[in-house]
Amino acid sequence: MKIFQREQRSLFGEILDWMLTPLLLLWPVSLALTWLVAQGLANKPFDRALEYNAQALAQLVTVQNQKVQFNLPQPASEILRADESDIIYYQVIAPDGRFLSGERDLPMPPEDEKPSSSEVRLRDAEMRGVDIRIAYIWVRVPLPDAPAALVQVAETRSKRSVLATEIIKGVMLPQFVILPLAVLLVWLALARGIKPLHQLEERIRARKPDDLSPLDHKAVPMEVAPLVDSVNDLLRRLNESIATQKRFLADAAHQLKTPLAGLRMQADLAQREGTNTDDLKLSLKQIGRSSIRATHTVNQLLSMARAEGGSTTGLKRQPVDLAALVIEVVQDSVPRALDKGIDLGYEGAEPNASGVWMEGNATLLKELVRNLVDNAINYTPSEPEKPGMVTARVLADKFGRVVMVQVEDSGPGVPEAERELVFQPFYRALGTEADGSGLGLPIVREIARQHGGEVRLEEARPGAAHPGARFSVQFAALIKKQA
Repeated sequence: MKIFQREQRSLFGEILDWMLTPLLLLWPVSLALTWLVAQGLANKPFDRALEYNAQALAQLVTVQNQKVQFNLPQPASEILRADESDIIYYQVIAPDGRFLSGERDLPMPPEDEKPSSSEVRLRDAEMRGVDIRIAYIWVRVPLPDAPAALVQVAETRSKRSVLATEIIKGVMLPQFVILPLAVLLVWLALARGIKPLHQLEERIRARKPDDLSPLDHKAVPMEVAPLVDSVNDLLRRLNESIATQKRFLADAAHQLKTPLAGLRMQADLAQREGTNTDDLKLSLKQIGRSSIRATHTVNQLLSMARAEGGSTTGLKRQPVDLAALVIEVVQDSVPRALDKGIDLGYEGAEPNASGVWMEGNATLLKELVRNLVDNAINYTPSEPEKPGMVTARVLADKFGRVVMVQVEDSGPGVPEAERELVFQPFYRALGTEADGSGLGLPIVREIARQHGGEVRLEEARPGAAHPGARFSVQFAALIKKQA
């Protein structure tokens, strides 16, 4: 369980975090760098003063009577005591190691360091528990084979620390004012930046539920325009869907109105006084036909809704033997075909053959094939001397990994101008008296679309008096080995 996970992310808070977090992390780094720079700035002037004093005292080392001496006149000693805020020490050591003048406790240079004339060196040391800074120089004397004399000038680091602290204060104190001001400005800028989002939200909330007009994408920033365009596209598709649903409901009501009116009329005729037995039987027969028609229309509407529902039907997809499925539908439709005197048959691949398997919903696929077969039976004329023919087949292309379902009839066919119209809900071909709801082919197309297939309509026998119609539905095949 994620304890610290927020239920909903805040865009304002996330942007603010990404802007302020680097700023707050860099501030301590800035403090450290400022301290280092301040230390360097504080050391430079005092180091130069120490170097100058060391060189000045080095010039006071003289040789008299073959003996190294150091004489500090009064003006020079005043220079060493010019600043009362710090303590300055000096030390002069003769070439033979004798202490000539100054502070005896001043630390000596490292033993491994070679004496070098005319070069002032600096080092940090400690004397009596106090940190000091030492400038020292080796002085060559005009004596044969004599080593160099040592002159050292040191001072405590109090003034350096005070100066460094003042520099830090001068740099950091304004930052304590600038940093909160920067945070406030970032907050205000961010609040102003996302204000168009709040305005867009208010515009959407102020809309009426039935207002699906597109939003004005020019009134929002360029970064938000793609989002507004996507919302407008969603509104457009939603408007089209609602319009389609309204049209569908209106057509469905119209289709159900006719058989229901017939039922009522036949019921009224059957209830009239003086109706003989033959008329009553005829009315009951008409009532039965109207009820069958209404039931068929309702079933088609339910099939259409199930097909359009697609993955929301709750039925999982699984491997389906398309040849076995088509044969089963053909066998179920044989009695109806015999009633109309139509020769209904199957040809093509055998069940469980290679290339006839596909991934799909068996219930919806069976509905697809049944609607194609029913449509062919309804629109194929049949006479005793010349019976109509309806053929269902399954063609497998295991190399192209496609499987095709075809239903072919010997009817009048569909004019080329109407081949796209017949796939619209409730469309009926002109000049036909066949029973139907006009929903079978739209159901076929929708189920095919749900399974990644496409429906093609063409003439079965081009140029013939009755060219017939051939419906082909192609699917991606699932290659499965024979049992």
